[in-house]
Amino acid sequence: MARWQPDAPGRLAAAALDLFEERGYENTTVIEIAERAGLTKSTFFRYFPDKREVLFGRGAVTGLLVEGIASAPPAAGPLDAVADALDALGRTFFTADRREFSGRRQAVLNAHTELREREALKRIDLTDSLIEALHRRGVPGRTARVAAKLGMLVWEIAYDQWIDTDNSEGFGPLARQALAEVRAAGAER
Repeated sequence: MARWQPDAPGRLAAAALDLFEERGYENTTVIEIAERAGLTKSTFFRYFPDKREVLFGRGAVTGLLVEGIASAPPAAGPLDAVADALDALGRTFFTADRREFSGRRQAVLNAHTELREREALKRIDLTDSLIEALHRRGVPGRTARVAAKLGMLVWEIAYDQWIDTDNSEGFGPLARQALAEVRAAGAER
């Protein structure tokens, strides 16, 4: 690949994923990732602080979720605002063309403790961002925490289904279905 081609972060993520699958996470270096992407080590570090971060994006998901909550209808309750944010994520990030990459990425994460730990920390940060976005909508503290944590549970359920190669349904509808199941479970006596 020529260095002038666009989407350096995407190219680096694709190269890293290929190398992590081929050689293992521990046996892959930043230099190898950059070379596979047709870029330099300094270009890698322009976008990512270390090789763990190359599979975690650069905050795009957080921005989409926060904007989705902010743009939810004013009358939407906390869980409905979170559902709107997950819908937005499905329309713009968890799209059909990213499904195969996302499934492969998850397999690599599942195979490496260090990456699973990083993913857990990222989810905590995402939950905190959801809480803050709900606070900005005027949702009280405890309610915002519950809605954000339930939203992340819904995300995990929907994401696991969405990356399944036997599934063809979009992330948004899967998230709505998972939210309905969470609500039903909460209504049981």
